[in-house]
Amino acid sequence: MGKTVKIRNIGIPGIQPPERVCDDPNCPYHGTLPVRGKILEGTIVSMKMKKTATILHEYVVYVKKYERYERRRRKIHAHLPPCLDVKVGDKVIIGECRPLAKTVSFVVLGKPAPSS
Repeated sequence: MGKTVKIRNIGIPGIQPPERVCDDPNCPYHGTLPVRGKILEGTIVSMKMKKTATILHEYVVYVKKYERYERRRRKIHAHLPPCLDVKVGDKVIIGECRPLAKTVSFVVLGKPAPSS
């Protein structure tokens, strides 16, 4: 008899829950971590920290003086639940959560759905 596992609905459309199960309390799917606030997309550039990934978020900003757009980028530290299968170079979606560490206030939610 296999035990059934409850997967929480995090309330963000277009993101499939992971197939693997974890026992991380800071997992939005299998733990109790609420996701609220900003939802961003970026690329994983480093996974050297324990249960944490560094995400490169690139965005454009309009500069009124020159009537042009400029590209900006920033690195965001995000908690990486063990149930997600991602590697360096993957595009991921991250969501804002409560602060988990001094520099970690986001959690990796998964890969974006393939666009057709």
